[in-house]
Amino acid sequence: MRPGAQADANDKAQLAELATLGELTKIAWAHGVQVMIEGPGHVPLHLIQENVALQRELCHDAPFYVLGPLVTDLAAGRDHIASAIGGAMIAWHGAAMLCYVTPKEHLGLPDRDDVREGVVAHKIAAHAADLAKGHPRALAWDRAMSQARFEFRWEDQFALALDGDLARAFRRQAAAADSAGEGTHYCSMCGPKFCAMALSRQAVGLE
Repeated sequence: MRPGAQADANDKAQLAELATLGELTKIAWAHGVQVMIEGPGHVPLHLIQENVALQRELCHDAPFYVLGPLVTDLAAGRDHIASAIGGAMIAWHGAAMLCYVTPKEHLGLPDRDDVREGVVAHKIAAHAADLAKGHPRALAWDRAMSQARFEFRWEDQFALALDGDLARAFRRQAAAADSAGEGTHYCSMCGPKFCAMALSRQAVGLE
């Protein structure tokens, strides 16, 4: 009875299912069986917090895993983006695990590349939620990336990025197009004269 569209989110049918899952959870726990509750796949942004609160109440704080949720039904071909947006918010509000959605959701069986796109998008969503919750490791990871950018340590940036292979490919593509070599202290977005990092380094005497 999980919602299959935005209009179904948090409706009576879904809440009835959650209540039943809560009853089954207590039975399972009484027999030493671990439980994880499957959550919704379609929830608009303004109902996500309420959705998590209802699940925690009705299912006794059993871990909550979700398929997204998609925050709009109009993203066909890009559903992994709509899903990652919802995933970041629902994880921030307390979901325990995100199940990835691929670009082919609702359209066809995904291939390996589709799966990779979906997984990376949801890794970004999960990390964004960890940042919002103040997880020390997530904060340190982002700080390390910021420092690597400030110091133009390109290989470290690729190693730290959630999709380092793509980041490296984009960097090489841009470098080949405008002679911004891989060791230079700028990229083609702002160029050598207007790079905020380079100008900041000059201002504090590091360049």
